[in-house]
Amino acid sequence: MAIYIALGSNLGDKENNMKEALQRLTKKGVTICKVSDFLVTSPYGVTDQPDFLNAVAEIKTDNSPTELLRVLLQVEQEMGRKRIRRWGERNIDLDLLLYDQRIIDLPDLQVPHPDMQNRDFVLRPLVQIAPDAVHPVLRKTAGQLWKELQDRGRSEKMNP
Repeated sequence: MAIYIALGSNLGDKENNMKEALQRLTKKGVTICKVSDFLVTSPYGVTDQPDFLNAVAEIKTDNSPTELLRVLLQVEQEMGRKRIRRWGERNIDLDLLLYDQRIIDLPDLQVPHPDMQNRDFVLRPLVQIAPDAVHPVLRKTAGQLWKELQDRGRSEKMNP
């Protein structure tokens, strides 16, 4: 069973924030299997903020998807995350991307992450550690989704 989470930070010591989040997850019974490189990325959605450091981790857990979400939010809260504006600055952001091949549509949890196929800062690190991870709704691999996103970006630059 493959479970993937995204990590992001654009306030404070970004690298340390992400390492601390991974350590806190481990202390809560989450096994960290693989972690992508930490990548510097431009802000998404709200662009008047510092660049982000982003990564994706493959994890193992006995937690259900909703229990895992609760653990992710708990780590964010323990680390002092403040939700000031949508897509705004944050010292830590933990998102559940894929939980095996499960499709979940609850008010507080959508898996696969509903916008991951449009986010370079999610797909690029995911492809680094799991290019063959399959999006269960779109039925495409992370590698295919990232190539499609790159191709869209190229065509938008050529046809503004």
